[in-house]
Amino acid sequence: MFRRLYHWTLKQAESRHAVPSLAVISFAESSFFPIPPDVMLAPMALAQPKRAFYFAAVCSIASVLGGIFGYVIGYFLFETVGQWLMQLYGYTQKIDAMRVFYDKWGWAAVLIGGLTPVPFKLITIISGLLEYNFLLFVFLAALTRSLRFFVLAGILYVWGEPIKAVIDKYFTLIMIAITVGIIGGFVAVGKFF
Repeated sequence: MFRRLYHWTLKQAESRHAVPSLAVISFAESSFFPIPPDVMLAPMALAQPKRAFYFAAVCSIASVLGGIFGYVIGYFLFETVGQWLMQLYGYTQKIDAMRVFYDKWGWAAVLIGGLTPVPFKLITIISGLLEYNFLLFVFLAALTRSLRFFVLAGILYVWGEPIKAVIDKYFTLIMIAITVGIIGGFVAVGKFF
């Protein structure tokens, strides 16, 4: 299934819907969707290496806008949408611990959430819920998301063909590692708080 999705994404990278789809996934991942845009960015950058940095820019901008949407969910809609999302991910009982952590280390949470498999949507919603400094949140989100996507684009631009060969050969293992990373990110947030 994953291999078909990978090959489909490679084909779609040249379609007129590729960039809008990448933007939608990047936006959604920062506020409610569980799959990171890297899984679409990588095949697109491999299919069109000369556009890798353009794709990274699309990911970055859409991701920050999605992060702002996640912040708004936490700030204004926590009692409805935010509460539902926190229950969905199993973090409702941990809000007080998060508040204590954010008072001292909120900046680190945004940095770590923006760069690692820690689910960024949780960071965005929690930042809004805990009324973390909005301008600082946007700055840190833009910094980390851009760094994450542009580093990936740069690696694929420079070493795209050898990386593509490795992906083709070890695709199943790579997808398992990505899945474990995503699940591990959710577990890490749950264990930390």
